[in-house]
Amino acid sequence: MSTGTDSHLADVLVVGGGIAGISVAWELAAHADVVLAEAEGDLPVHSTARSAATYIPGHGSGPFRALIDASGPRYAALPELLGTPPLLTPRPVLHLAEDDTAARHLEATLREQRGEPGAPVELSPAEARRRAPVLRLAPVAAAWTAGACDVDTAALHDGYRRGLRARGGTLLRGARVDGLRRDGAGWSATTTAGHRVRAGVVVDAAGAWADTVAALAGVPGAGLRAYRRTIAACPVPDPSVLTVDGAVLPMIADAAERWYLKAEADTVLVSPADETPAEPGDARPDELDVALALDRVGRATTLGLRSVRTAWAGLRTFGPGRAPVVGARPEHPGFHFVAGQGGSGIESAPALAALAAAVVLGHPAPADVDLDPAVIRVT
Repeated sequence: MSTGTDSHLADVLVVGGGIAGISVAWELAAHADVVLAEAEGDLPVHSTARSAATYIPGHGSGPFRALIDASGPRYAALPELLGTPPLLTPRPVLHLAEDDTAARHLEATLREQRGEPGAPVELSPAEARRRAPVLRLAPVAAAWTAGACDVDTAALHDGYRRGLRARGGTLLRGARVDGLRRDGAGWSATTTAGHRVRAGVVVDAAGAWADTVAALAGVPGAGLRAYRRTIAACPVPDPSVLTVDGAVLPMIADAAERWYLKAEADTVLVSPADETPAEPGDARPDELDVALALDRVGRATTLGLRSVRTAWAGLRTFGPGRAPVVGARPEHPGFHFVAGQGGSGIESAPALAALAAAVVLGHPAPADVDLDPAVIRVT
């Protein structure tokens, strides 16, 4: 609710307009007046806009796997709710072990996830090479995640944005929060664009900047750590090799997380799966990481990559234990974190947003999300 040209009164102030902030704001707006403040003039800009755009069952720590599992049916329902095109396109993932180190990683993954919905299944080395003829050699071991998909992240974010407005929410762009303090039973915030917002509750969904926002409010940080991840788009000399049996080449990932590739039009996206500690900011690719990606993919495949069309980097922010961080500390009621999505922010967004909104509103956890909120509460 606006109370003037630059003043707003709301039930909830959400800080951050990436996928975490925009999705939880939409969920909250079904029950409350919401103002979302985003530092950038465009949306999305940072991690959400630079994602590999994948939905991979079995990816990440246990809490993320539960959220990804619950997000599948929600992804199927979102097009009708948000007026988007279909958001998921099937793209299986082939997990490769080219040496004993990767084989041990793959064995541990298969053992840990055995019996979980959508878990990867073991594949023979010969079958792995049949499904991905671009492999230079048959791997030592392999696995297959059949239910993985590409995500239309632009349509997803835009759908949540339009949905927020349809529910009466207010979106402030170019409005970095630069002041945040307790004001009676609620909070008063100011932004660099001159906005003043009074809200009963603050939701800190500022990604790599979430602990910085907490410091503005006098709230201890959540122990978040940001890491740079590099991706390069490389033209393929013979794009016909990117199709197998009439379908696009599966995403191929080293089981020890040393590289991955994903075909896109006449290019492949390649990454050395780097995790370089970084401060919050506009991440830039490192030439060495790009070279490592080309070298590792070149050793593993016959794609013959020789050049880079473009490269970029994004920040992946992890909470303690590589689980998301959701909720408020008892000694700081009304200030909630929704952060630490790591490399799973897109694929877990629908379920995480619903669970986080329930926590903020004091509602029961959604019945379809098999994750106790206590497991991911801020400590």
